[in-house]
Amino acid sequence: MTKLLVTGAGGMLGRAVVDVATRLGHDVQGRSRAQLDVTDAQATRLAVLAGRPHAVINCAAYTDVDGAESDWRNAEAVNVQGAANVGAAAAEAGALIVHVSTDYVFDGSKREPWLESDPVAPLCVYGETKLAGEQAVAEADPAHAIVRTAWLFGAGGKNFVDTILGLGEQRDEISVVTDQVGCPTWTGHLAGALVELAERPDETGIHHIAASGSCSWNELALEIFERAGINCRVLPATSEQFVRPATRPAYSVLGSERRDPLVLPDWRDGVQAYLATRVAA
Repeated sequence: MTKLLVTGAGGMLGRAVVDVATRLGHDVQGRSRAQLDVTDAQATRLAVLAGRPHAVINCAAYTDVDGAESDWRNAEAVNVQGAANVGAAAAEAGALIVHVSTDYVFDGSKREPWLESDPVAPLCVYGETKLAGEQAVAEADPAHAIVRTAWLFGAGGKNFVDTILGLGEQRDEISVVTDQVGCPTWTGHLAGALVELAERPDETGIHHIAASGSCSWNELALEIFERAGINCRVLPATSEQFVRPATRPAYSVLGSERRDPLVLPDWRDGVQAYLATRVAA
């Protein structure tokens, strides 16, 4: 049994991590934003030292990609300073930190999966702050596992699957971009991998962990409607037709060059599993 502290436990990923770790029989302490503001260095230090965890899984993050363009101070406070605070507290407690980052640290210029050692060049404020957070965690705690993941969806937070389901119930057709490709990852699958990493204190460094396979947002929407039995046409569109404040990488599929990487199920399996949990709920 591993003693875990999960920050950001009220969010979409944090909830899943607490649920999975609890089911596996670990001693889990979940701290939501209301219970622990990671931008408060002293509060973070005291919470981690009091909890005396073997590992801290940091799911606290500013995740509004477009909002970060104008609200960069808050994005930086959480994604950079908050990450540094959690890393420093974990180091003082002698704990491993498992820190969650993003595919948006890359510029999308490749056409083959991005590996852990590939050069980073974020295109938006969100990506910049998450990259700076990675660096802050690595500097604060030598015992760190930084997990880059992608296109998360799950219960308890705003996500693409829920948005598409809502649109499909309201409209006969929608337009979705075909020129952004990534790895849609269900939080239920990723959570298990994060907990497993927390049990492997020797596997430090950067890990790319996202759903197997890849697709465009358009293909994801088609899969969602097919699985959900919704009759709604999905038309092709380009990013130029949907200009947004933050620039996204065109291709952010993640691969791994690690000797024994943690591999998640196919993205389609994640969609099916999430839809099943929605029906059950």
